[in-house]
Amino acid sequence: MMPRKSFFAILSGSALIVLIILILASSAGAAQYRVLYKFKAGIDGGLPYGGVVIDQTGRLYGTTIGGGAYGNGTVFQLVSNPDGTWTENVLYSFTGGADGGMPEAGLIFDAAGSLYGTTVIGTNVCGAVFKLAPSPDGSWTESVLHSFTRKADGCQPYAGLIFDTSGNLYGTTHSSHHGKGVGIVFKLTPNPDGSWMEDVLHNFTRGSDGSQPYSDVVLDAEGNLYGTTLYGGIDGYGMVFRLTPNPDGSWTESRPHVFKGPDGVYPSAGLILDAAGNLYGTTGGGGKAHDSGTVFKLTPYPDGTWKRTTLHGFKGKDGEFPQAGLVFDAAGNLYGTTYVGGKYDCGGYGCGVVFKLVPNQDGSWKESVLHNFNGKDGANPYAGLIVDAAGNLYGTTLYGGKGGNQGSGVVFEITP
Repeated sequence: MMPRKSFFAILSGSALIVLIILILASSAGAAQYRVLYKFKAGIDGGLPYGGVVIDQTGRLYGTTIGGGAYGNGTVFQLVSNPDGTWTENVLYSFTGGADGGMPEAGLIFDAAGSLYGTTVIGTNVCGAVFKLAPSPDGSWTESVLHSFTRKADGCQPYAGLIFDTSGNLYGTTHSSHHGKGVGIVFKLTPNPDGSWMEDVLHNFTRGSDGSQPYSDVVLDAEGNLYGTTLYGGIDGYGMVFRLTPNPDGSWTESRPHVFKGPDGVYPSAGLILDAAGNLYGTTGGGGKAHDSGTVFKLTPYPDGTWKRTTLHGFKGKDGEFPQAGLVFDAAGNLYGTTYVGGKYDCGGYGCGVVFKLVPNQDGSWKESVLHNFNGKDGANPYAGLIVDAAGNLYGTTLYGGKGGNQGSGVVFEITP
């Protein structure tokens, strides 16, 4: 018979091995966060309002509203090194003049690898739509596709752009008509000579049709455009709009949802579509429980009506006041950021979080916090996330990093 002491010694050793395995398994399942770059607010740029995009080689691209050679913002590139570090390259520094300045939105690529974006200021202090084209020698050349004029063509495009299958660009501006208007939806069509022609698809009127869009738009398979307005609607709390193209070239606006308060208020972010045509988005405030913002879903019905469902209402510790939109992973989970909230304090408010929403079989969704920002590793993410082919998440924070929560922002990666 085995001595009791030896038996318990073996049992204790086995338990220790099991414990180690459980710890390793837990660590393997947790999301790993790391900072790829901390902005210094110098030539390298600072204060990234927009998110990042990724090319086929894994390089990241984004914008900052500050820093650069002229203090009016940059377009930057991050390249990974063999040792795991990342190197930042400034592709362009805005002057604040005819070329624009202070780009708040992220970027998009065309098939040739050129980048497109918007700036809030520029000629007439109304901003511009720009293109950055790469050259074989590694340099990039900026050109302005449209300068906004404080007239009917719009003013101050805070949001980014999208392409349709024909190569046309679509976007929104926050204001128009010498500052008296409350925003437009526009289309830019390329001409054979390389110039671009702008068409205004809708002028918002400050009334029931919406007011002051901060968001980009999204296209469905039928060519309809969807977006949000920060204000307007019945109670002034913002709304989701749809623009449908007509045979004569005009567009008709309809309102899939108008926010009332308990269902959310002040949506500043754009929307995403799933394969079934459902829309998903966030509101910067409102909600039944804590008035700290929501994640919502809009489901279309055959009769043209839409059903709104709140997938999550934020409470503070799990995030608060989301300003950005959402992104899906391959499994159908949703990811996003909140500007404040979380468990770390950044000057009286939480530093913000990265969250995940997982669908349950009963139609509900379960939220979990993937990362709580603490200031040193970033603070106050204003933009959303992107997911690469391996399921890694990338994003930016407006503040934090070098200098703590007073820093000029970071680019980060989360590996699930």
